[in-house]
Amino acid sequence: MTRKQKKPTIVENVEISAMADKGRGIGRDATGRVVFSEGVAPGDVVDVHVTKKKPEYVEGYAIHYHRRSTDRVQPFCEHFTLCGGCRWQHLNYAAQVREKEQVVRDAIRRIGKVKEGEFMPIVPCDETVYYRNKLEYAFSNKTWITKAEIDAGISNRQNVLGFHRPGAFDKIVDIKHCWLQADPSNELRLTVKAVADEMGLSYFDLIVQEGLMRHVMIRLTTLPELMLIVSFHRNDKKKIKEFLDKVIERTPQLTSLFYCINPKMNDYVGDLEMVNYHGKSFIEEQLGHVRFKIGPKSFFQTNSRQAKVLYDKVVEFAGLTGNENVYDLYTGVGSIALYVAKYCKQVVGIEEVPEAIVDAKENARMNGTENCVFYAGDVKNILTAEFAAKHGKPDLVITDPPRAGMHEAVVQMFLQLEAPRIVYVSCNPATQARDLNLLKEKYRLVKIQPVDMFPHTHHVETVALLELREQNEQ
Repeated sequence: MTRKQKKPTIVENVEISAMADKGRGIGRDATGRVVFSEGVAPGDVVDVHVTKKKPEYVEGYAIHYHRRSTDRVQPFCEHFTLCGGCRWQHLNYAAQVREKEQVVRDAIRRIGKVKEGEFMPIVPCDETVYYRNKLEYAFSNKTWITKAEIDAGISNRQNVLGFHRPGAFDKIVDIKHCWLQADPSNELRLTVKAVADEMGLSYFDLIVQEGLMRHVMIRLTTLPELMLIVSFHRNDKKKIKEFLDKVIERTPQLTSLFYCINPKMNDYVGDLEMVNYHGKSFIEEQLGHVRFKIGPKSFFQTNSRQAKVLYDKVVEFAGLTGNENVYDLYTGVGSIALYVAKYCKQVVGIEEVPEAIVDAKENARMNGTENCVFYAGDVKNILTAEFAAKHGKPDLVITDPPRAGMHEAVVQMFLQLEAPRIVYVSCNPATQARDLNLLKEKYRLVKIQPVDMFPHTHHVETVALLELREQNEQ
């Protein structure tokens, strides 16, 4: 006896009013219930197939359009909707930045519950394609295929090198051309795949955990310099050498080539030994007056040109006069610390990743910057009253935490230190707003500036300036 299939729930005539978190559209049904939908634009009127239902909202995807938004444009990438990378390509760029600015406003008001002070218009990105300096691709012996391809009898048993399909961890979307990273990125990726195919090398199978070819990362700078990192599942020295030598022969512009062996269940390579097989052990990038060395594991802003715009905004908000003691938290490779160092007396940087601190110190040495000191460790453990007594009370704290925002213990230490000013850089308006809500006990939000670093995605960076309230204001 077969189980009777449940009739799908369809919510009809939903007008999409805005874009919400994770790039989904948001509207309301006839009862006023919130509806989140994939693949829509503000101004669309759609019927939504519900995939998740909660008392206060439903989630789903559009299956019929009664009206299409005037903000819609034709996506330029053949892989749009499949790879999950540039999910806002169907929106014109003016609409994208408008929606990102509104997301920041909503977070400050609804989550932060603070008066925003001066809300500065979002800074758009001059280059909306080929703006990333780092991309990662996965090998797989199974490709993602569409329903039409299944109906046509096409098998997914194909060797591919591309991006993970959202919701299908074991299948990869084969990428012909990616619009996110400039040449020679696409040429290099296709060369890597061609060499692997010519040699008959096995591609990784995520289910059974077999196959030699696993993962590649391409890093490219504006100078330009080019780094390739290849991850293999096992240490087959003969095949690895032959493969890498062929890639080098066909890609003479390679500045640096690394490889690693990853026998783990995940693609993360930050904890693996990197072997410098060819060229320099780093590539270099220039942001304004600062030059950076970038290694295979270095964290660096993935949009170099717009990173300068972001850091210039940090300098502007900081209002440094040359005499300040500055703390730079979550400093990474010291990018912001070194960028502001020439405007202040001292910068003290803290970063959890030890390798990043090694990079930060080397970058300081290379730039002749002598007024920066760096510490490796968790910010919540290092930033203490004793630490402040040793290095002096900060006149300014710059903080640029990961997407999860700051640990509550760090926020509490901010309230204890009472630095006159805080410049808070964030890649997540929601967690930034949460932290601002905690800080409002002693700080007021003077101004906030969204900066678009990632066109065609929902991601947005923000820079906020906070000032310590007067005693009678608290």
